[in-house]
Amino acid sequence: MTESTLKIFVVEDSEWYNRLLVHTLSLNPDYEIKSFHKGKDLLDNLHEGPDIITLDYRLPDINGLELLKRIRQDSPDTQVVLISEQNDINVVVSLLKIGAYDYITKSEDIKERLLITVQNIRKGIGLKKELAALRKEVQQKYSFRNTIIGESSAIKKVYGLIEKAIGTNITVIISGETGTGKELVAKAIHFNSARKDRPFVPVNIASIPSELIESELFGHEKGAFTGASSRRTGRFEEADGGTLFLDEIGEMELNLQSKLLRVLQEKEVVRVGSNKPVSTDCRVIVATNKNLKEEVRKGKFREDLYYRLFGLPIEMPPLRERESDILILARHFISRFCKENNIPLKRMTEAAQKKLMSYSFPGNVRELKSVVELAVTLSDKDELEPADLMLDSPDPFPVTISNDLTLREYELKIIMATLQKYDNDIRKTAEKLDIGVSTIYRILQKGKGI
Repeated sequence: MTESTLKIFVVEDSEWYNRLLVHTLSLNPDYEIKSFHKGKDLLDNLHEGPDIITLDYRLPDINGLELLKRIRQDSPDTQVVLISEQNDINVVVSLLKIGAYDYITKSEDIKERLLITVQNIRKGIGLKKELAALRKEVQQKYSFRNTIIGESSAIKKVYGLIEKAIGTNITVIISGETGTGKELVAKAIHFNSARKDRPFVPVNIASIPSELIESELFGHEKGAFTGASSRRTGRFEEADGGTLFLDEIGEMELNLQSKLLRVLQEKEVVRVGSNKPVSTDCRVIVATNKNLKEEVRKGKFREDLYYRLFGLPIEMPPLRERESDILILARHFISRFCKENNIPLKRMTEAAQKKLMSYSFPGNVRELKSVVELAVTLSDKDELEPADLMLDSPDPFPVTISNDLTLREYELKIIMATLQKYDNDIRKTAEKLDIGVSTIYRILQKGKGI
């Protein structure tokens, strides 16, 4: 039996009809058929997990209604197609309510109807399997230790906060500079939480025109405004049961902030053009690259909304504070990009690694990813050279304070940054730093062991 094989049980006490159904279904080589004449025999074999059961409503030992209830209880994933000589609409409705997939009367077109019904069930089973596989893939993809890469103490602190967020429905506020991976954190929380099988709905507040944000978040009714030709479901309703991720929350205008506060408090939305509230149950995760407390002080962000959103704070550190992660991340991005594009794996020369380590990465992890992917694309060699790394000119003050660095490491960083700035001209570097050339060579030589 292969993955494409469909296991079908035929339950029919009439010998003639039993053979007819078995023969009809057996014409498809992908269908594995097993037949029974009594309900008890079916129940004794239900542990085999059939995909479909065609069930005669009137069996000699067990009523079809009671048998259907047992099947739904003991094998909930099995689809049941009731077959009967009667066409009582009340019976049909009651059976469909309990969970029957379809109800087919014993008539001249039974064979055609049965094959169509089974084919439709098969398509549904295929989609369900694809969805399950996709969910598993997504959950693995967003296992946060697989997507938020690093070994620095700063990123390990983030790991610990994510683990705390996963176990509850607490509102999470993620702060950090652009490019630090705030949406990755939100996805990691959602896809590892109890809501993982429900939607993850991201909304970037900054990318939506201010006059459309209310409709985008809360939805609208037909005719609510010019151009509203039909009802639209808002993002809060789309995220029902799942997670709504509001990125760049600091860009939201004050008049909309009050409406957002009401939705968060009441757990219901009112579509534009309607007076009827709609209940919504979604976890809210917000992100910002602004200091919201400072925005409150300036009068640009509502204080009550700030405290309503301030649940579990997670601050994403900039890459310059994760120096021990730069090469780890670079190798990760290179490996993944090469694999995705069928390119032989490239490595970085020691000089290329030093060039990366001497750069401050104002665009953070996003910039690093772009830099190494471009380097892989441009390079014709097995190794990436410094010239392959298209980095902006160093900042005037390329070295930032970090608790992870020693004085010797600071010296090395300053020299590497200055060398990069003056195209590896050691004499000019020595002149600018007011030290001897031999001192530079000495520090570089010791730096090999760092």
